[in-house]
Amino acid sequence: MTKTQRVLEALQNGEQLTAKQISARFSAGNPREVVRNLRSKGFAIYANQRTNSKGQTKTFYRLGTPTRAMVAAAYAAVGAA
Repeated sequence: MTKTQRVLEALQNGEQLTAKQISARFSAGNPREVVRNLRSKGFAIYANQRTNSKGQTKTFYRLGTPTRAMVAAAYAAVGAA
């Protein structure tokens, strides 16, 4: 199983992962590239930012369902091929 597949499986199980967690847990050298690859394969990976009480902001990646607007935009960009 590839690193990308393992990250996808974790996201499909409802986990929210930071880039640091993806890097450490799945030995991914570039976690943003893993997320980009999943997005290019059609998975709706959302990046949500949270700020803790110390003012530090972290980005959490999660798997979601694309909105109708996103589907319409993709359809308009690709066309009726």
